[in-house]
Amino acid sequence: MKYYLLTIIVFVILVSPGICQNSKTKLLFDGGSFKGWEGDTIHTWRIANNVLTGGSLKDTVPHNEFLCTTQQFGDFELNLQFKLTGTGFVNAGIQFHSQRLKDPSYEMIGYQADLGKDYWASLYDESRRNKTLAKPSDELVKKIVKQDQWNDYKIRSKGKRIQIWLNGVQTVDYTET
Repeated sequence: MKYYLLTIIVFVILVSPGICQNSKTKLLFDGGSFKGWEGDTIHTWRIANNVLTGGSLKDTVPHNEFLCTTQQFGDFELNLQFKLTGTGFVNAGIQFHSQRLKDPSYEMIGYQADLGKDYWASLYDESRRNKTLAKPSDELVKKIVKQDQWNDYKIRSKGKRIQIWLNGVQTVDYTET
């Protein structure tokens, strides 16, 4: 089975670190460079029209590839826009409170606010428990996701509580035990 993928196309990434204190909004992507980011910027990730773009519409994507900020964050609120396009298994996500594994070095371990068919706006535990921790109903997703269009995504992490919103509708409210 071939997997074609155009992963996250991110327009604006804003993070409010330390949401419990006097928070300030911080722009994570400058629209023109990979300054503050690390990952495969040769084969997988590129900047097109001031947008972070990943994957391929022509070639098989052999495995997950993650673009990561070089900064670490504790409690935060992340706001971004994404568009997910392609054919076959099209899936993406936003990793947070995560670390890159040493082997294989392209893989991450930690939480993922997931995107794609059967995973829209759900919370997945990547390379650790390897399971969905919380997910909205299929009926809710059908009402709020904008297929092949720009969508608003918000992730809030405060202490052990994780919340996710898709297009202004809360889809996850999870507290880690």
